[in-house]
Amino acid sequence: CADTSGRDAGALQISNWTGYIDPRSVAVFEKQTGIGVEYSEDINDNNEWFAKNQLVLAKGDSIGRDAVVLDDWIANRLINRLKWAEPFAPGVLKNRANLLPELSNPAHDPGRRFSLPWAVGLTGIAYNRSVTKRDIRSIDDFLALDSLTAVLSEMRDTVGLMMRAEGADVTQPTAASAESAFALLEKSVADGAIDAFTGNDYVSDLATGNLGAAFAWSGDVAQITRDNPDVRFVIPDSGGLIWSDNFVIPKGAEHRVNATKWIDFFYDPVNAARLTAYVQYISPVVGVADELAKMGGKAALLINDPLVVPTSGMLDSVANFGILNSSDADAMDERFALLRGAA
Repeated sequence: CADTSGRDAGALQISNWTGYIDPRSVAVFEKQTGIGVEYSEDINDNNEWFAKNQLVLAKGDSIGRDAVVLDDWIANRLINRLKWAEPFAPGVLKNRANLLPELSNPAHDPGRRFSLPWAVGLTGIAYNRSVTKRDIRSIDDFLALDSLTAVLSEMRDTVGLMMRAEGADVTQPTAASAESAFALLEKSVADGAIDAFTGNDYVSDLATGNLGAAFAWSGDVAQITRDNPDVRFVIPDSGGLIWSDNFVIPKGAEHRVNATKWIDFFYDPVNAARLTAYVQYISPVVGVADELAKMGGKAALLINDPLVVPTSGMLDSVANFGILNSSDADAMDERFALLRGAA
């Protein structure tokens, strides 16, 4: 049975997305704590992860993972709709005060009892200037391209950008308010203005020029622009999205204390900076820019990269996609799945 009393053995099992941790941190954590870590990069898609694990979670059994990293909306499903998340172990989070104040009270987890951001990102448009032959500034520019284009396979990212282009409020989304965004998407797919729906694989296709432009996540683009300056990221003039991937302890986890120690480790600015220098997403931790500067070299250059340390103007142009009620979420997921099948 799951041990949630706080008495943990020296073990920890983590699931995360590919390329979402620096090569040194697991060993540093193990040395500092004496906790052995089984770290798996086996999350590729939020819906896929949920489909794989929901039957076990529904029984209250362990899925063989003490913590997972998931998007805001799926964290909301686990925490609020299904009650399939465990709170952090009491008295273990010594570095909680280092969480950026703007992220401390989200709708899906007021007070952050069940989740902490692993990283923060922006959703916008990435394009290869050598392919497009011109800069992209808007959704209209994107849809007018002759080169191959892709949008994201995550419904909230793609529909959210389209909603912003249509002037809809993404912070309080409904199926009704997303209607014009879906209509634009459906027309664009039918007309051939959108060629594909992709996950992270758009990155290599942009870099090689197989894609002209794609809806994209900021950190993915930050990692390739230094090697290929033709690949650029822009927040469309109608606005972009901001989101976080959340560290959550699933129901039935066997090592809750160790999982809490793990996320606390990454809220030390020194460890957070090492992570940020590698993944190049926005850190949720106060003081990371100062630590990046101390690291010197390429890490120090990141403090001038707005995709890693965003400007206030960039943050003013993005919004968080709000929580959908369950019936609207189901209806929009179904409609989006039909679109993906048509592309």
